[in-house]
Amino acid sequence: MTPARQPHIQVVAHRGASEDAPEHTLAAYMKAIEDGADALECDVRLTADGHLVCVHDRRVNRTSNGRGAVSALELADLAALDFGTWKGREDSTESPDWGDPSLTSVLTLERLLELVADSGRRVELAIETKHPTRWAGQVEEKLLRLLDRFGLAAPADPAESPVRIMSFSARSLNRVAAASPTLPTVYLMQFIGPRLRDGRLPAGARIAGPGIRLVRNHPTYVERLHRAGQRVHVWTVNEPEDVELCARLGVEAIITNRPRQVLTQLGRA
Repeated sequence: MTPARQPHIQVVAHRGASEDAPEHTLAAYMKAIEDGADALECDVRLTADGHLVCVHDRRVNRTSNGRGAVSALELADLAALDFGTWKGREDSTESPDWGDPSLTSVLTLERLLELVADSGRRVELAIETKHPTRWAGQVEEKLLRLLDRFGLAAPADPAESPVRIMSFSARSLNRVAAASPTLPTVYLMQFIGPRLRDGRLPAGARIAGPGIRLVRNHPTYVERLHRAGQRVHVWTVNEPEDVELCARLGVEAIITNRPRQVLTQLGRA
């Protein structure tokens, strides 16, 4: 297959370089930065004592050696868990040695922001709020407060912002837009709702975030979005033929578990 040379497509590391290292760990994000990813994607949930942590599932059962809902556990409870060795169980009877336990302990959003700030180059961050949750609007409130501490909550120019907020919840994005109108927001979609077929997005959303299955089944929808003036960020794009499709359609960002492979395919390794 001929590499699709489209240097303007942003390559976003989904939960870090999550094919090579345990998702949402410092190890995965350090690997993504090393691989040359333009941006990092993370999911955030609020702990029982008010900390934002990078965990995808409502419960920690799949990605740690513990049990329970993130929202019912305190940060100290999560810090006692191992979020790394599960990765080796997928295709091997032996658990890989990830080295320093701090690389696979629970990752707070604050620590991830510090990593990005110290990366030595521009690395953007796509933060997904997970809903529904018992904490509802407190997630967005805490998130914006933390971003404000890093000087990221109110960019002067949305096009230049190194941070964007993503969600499947239009209500979540509406809260963000109301509190910080210049912060870019991405509306994630698994299917096309009747009101969105013409390329419009819900109030508060600036960027379209369709899944790759939707794009495969309805490639003309990307054209409709572009005609409506929307940027398009597609998730989760891992297969070479899907990367090729996204490049052909001219999407603005590819979110992938395999940042190095996608950069290579795009001629940017």
